[in-house]
Amino acid sequence: MRKQLLKALFEKASEGDFEVKYWDGEEVRYGTGIPRAKLVFHKPLPLTFNLDDPVLSFGEAYMDEIIDFEGSLEEIIRIAELNKSNLNDHGLKGKAFSAVKTLCGAAARLKQKQNIQRHYDLGNDFFSLWLDETMSYSCAYFKTPQDSLYQAQLQKIDHILKKMQLQPGERLLDIGSGWGWLIIRAARQYSVQALGITISEEQFRATKERIAQLGLSDRVEVKLLDYLDLDENEYQFDKIVSVGMFEHVGKQNMPVYMEKINKLLVPGGLSMLHTISGVDEHPVNSWIDTYIFPGGYIPSLRETVSLLPEYDFHTLHLESLRMHYAMTLDRWFENFHGRLAAIEQKFGRRFVRMWGLYLRSCAASFRVSGLDVYQLLFSKGLNNSLQLTLEHIYA
Repeated sequence: MRKQLLKALFEKASEGDFEVKYWDGEEVRYGTGIPRAKLVFHKPLPLTFNLDDPVLSFGEAYMDEIIDFEGSLEEIIRIAELNKSNLNDHGLKGKAFSAVKTLCGAAARLKQKQNIQRHYDLGNDFFSLWLDETMSYSCAYFKTPQDSLYQAQLQKIDHILKKMQLQPGERLLDIGSGWGWLIIRAARQYSVQALGITISEEQFRATKERIAQLGLSDRVEVKLLDYLDLDENEYQFDKIVSVGMFEHVGKQNMPVYMEKINKLLVPGGLSMLHTISGVDEHPVNSWIDTYIFPGGYIPSLRETVSLLPEYDFHTLHLESLRMHYAMTLDRWFENFHGRLAAIEQKFGRRFVRMWGLYLRSCAASFRVSGLDVYQLLFSKGLNNSLQLTLEHIYA
């Protein structure tokens, strides 16, 4: 019965060519061309396998070594994207995506903190195994394909800081400051007063230690704090940056984020939003929500940009870094794969397969699904004192 249900699902995929090897040895080709990808079922599906939520079920089956794939993972994701409407009856556009729970007030902040800790507080020792020396866990910026990951991450930070047109003595806020390299580099290169905030205790401790080691405590500060709890009566900023944090606020809190930026930013001030964006509006897929980024939401570009006029925010520059993120994820997976033994010893084989699938599938999604990452620069009100061209960014 399970096999027949799978065949019925795969037969709905009218676009693309692929092959499936079932647990009894039967091999079936779907499509009319030469398949570039193959799904391999090592054993019968468990009774808990739910075709109403195939994204979650196939992800778990891979983690449990029930299924594997051969050939191109990008092709598998491309075929899934091409057939979303055909597979709708099996829930790929409905139940395959988890609903974002609506919370409010203190409950929302507590839930967000728990979600962040569940991911980022896996430990500095874990992330240091496969991130670069900057511990940057966001899209890098490659000037050439030969750039090292470390070089590309520094270039990303510099790319952002150039766009911010920082001046000595200005006050810079980094919301979701990670391991602190952006605020430290901003203070050292541009002589600004920089504040970073994070709700990850692991990131907070590491950043605080590095600030002290570099003797920058008079110019750089980090707080273990939810951005909503930063008092605008006490703090005002000339420039505000957020890199890879907006995806965690949730769909219902996107206007809340913009309102907080409006309260914290001085008139004429600049803000940079570096965020992953989807083609259209739907909740994050259920496997990612369950195992990787609980409570997250990937906004569409139009969804984000449509909020700006409500707060008198004016778009200054928009840049896609889609292929940069695909390349970043490639480098992360290479590093991750090179430390499999150490990671498996600490977390187990199922965890290793889960994170390996996450890194590889995300890289493939940026290449074939329309998933993107944008840097969106905007001002609060009109600012007539900015540089007339963008030559300073790309020089």
